[in-house]
Amino acid sequence: MKKSDSEVSAQVDASDARVTAERPAAAHDSPRRAFLAAAGAGVAGLGFVAIAPGLHLMAVAEAAVEARKPGSAASPAVRWGLLVDASKCAPGCNKCIDACHTENGVVEAMPDARQNSQWIRKIELVDRRDGRKTELPMMCQHCAKPPCVDVCPTGASMKRADGIVLVDRHTCIGCRYCMMACPYKARSFVHAPLTTQNPEVPRGKGCVEACTLCVHRVDKGQSPACVESCPEGAMLFGDLNDPSSAIAKRIASVPTTQVRGDLRLNPGVRYQGI
Repeated sequence: MKKSDSEVSAQVDASDARVTAERPAAAHDSPRRAFLAAAGAGVAGLGFVAIAPGLHLMAVAEAAVEARKPGSAASPAVRWGLLVDASKCAPGCNKCIDACHTENGVVEAMPDARQNSQWIRKIELVDRRDGRKTELPMMCQHCAKPPCVDVCPTGASMKRADGIVLVDRHTCIGCRYCMMACPYKARSFVHAPLTTQNPEVPRGKGCVEACTLCVHRVDKGQSPACVESCPEGAMLFGDLNDPSSAIAKRIASVPTTQVRGDLRLNPGVRYQGI
């Protein structure tokens, strides 16, 4: 039974969740910004994606992604997005989390597990009407109107022209306003020095970070690590603006949900089956 946006909203708030936002034009453009600035002085794993019962296409995700030419800017004609079919998300499966953390070098473990960085995590939704439980991955939702960007006093939180929300660790001052602004609880703070990193994914102590949709892979024409690792083919990545893309066709043909749609943030991550 498909939940209403309001029910999904309440349940995600109770379970836990987070978001991100667009690089601001200038601090003086917004009184709130000026104030804050002052205050802050599966089968997919084998390359297959199921598109219908008994029908699979090889590397659909890769086919939908074109490599960005070195030195060229991200295109506003593209909006990268992710569709998660929660009905295929197996209870207890954490392969997407493991793949994300391995790819992005998120391997440190804090004495207090609550301080560990989580770029993607599994949450459980419970339908209040019939008690049905659904597990799904929750990460930065790459909103079109990201509140994390709105509150960042330095412009470290930003949204690329193609919709990917990022944090510039060189300008992040660790104020954590963005973490408080995110309704999905999708951002983490790096508490400890880092010794093992992926050179393509710079991280740093004292900075905030979150899912980047594996932007370093996307720019090379590849799919996010979580998409490729899902053994159930529950995740589909592509250009939401391209009506001929697999993700756009799926969204047009089946009911999908934006978590906390009531906030009108227009997330780039959509869910099917909740």
